[in-house]
Amino acid sequence: MAEKETVRTQKSGNGTVVAVCLTFVVGMLGMAYAAVPLYEMFCKVTGYGGTTQRVEQASSVILDKPIKVRFDANTGPGLPWTFEPVQREIEMKIGETVMVNYRARNNSTVETTGQATFNVTPEATGAYFNKVQCFCFTETTLEPGEEMEMPVLFFVDPAIIEPVETKNVHTITLSYTFFPHEKTKPVASVTDADGKDTDKL
Repeated sequence: MAEKETVRTQKSGNGTVVAVCLTFVVGMLGMAYAAVPLYEMFCKVTGYGGTTQRVEQASSVILDKPIKVRFDANTGPGLPWTFEPVQREIEMKIGETVMVNYRARNNSTVETTGQATFNVTPEATGAYFNKVQCFCFTETTLEPGEEMEMPVLFFVDPAIIEPVETKNVHTITLSYTFFPHEKTKPVASVTDADGKDTDKL
């Protein structure tokens, strides 16, 4: 009798271990899938890694203190574009809202779509570099041989002069890299009673 109870106890213990292991594996998989969006959210909120901030309106405070902003442009492998800033460098006042343009040209014979990633250096300035409007917020599609100028509307937050690590920064570099991107498909169509395709609302 005692032997049966011992076997039953061992089986129960083994089942508990299996359940704990399965829970751990599922939890780790969930964390892996959540890690990327959570990291991106963290970067956007804190400016970590030179990630710039996205804002809805321009600054209402302009300091009588100049700062230089340089512009850099790159294209990733597989995207046959020429991509460059229209201006390489500007000098502006901290808090002043400024618009600059980048220019892209599709050098291939087919339509191509790209999406830009971005960052600023020094990395500590990312939390204070605010974009009101930017082509990087959406994908860009260019027809064969098409050239397009793409605006960036931004300002440098006056709070940049307060932290020790940014108060003596005189130059910020804004960098973009365009990568190939699969074009977003239009809303799926549905077939009406007559067999004709209609756009799905």
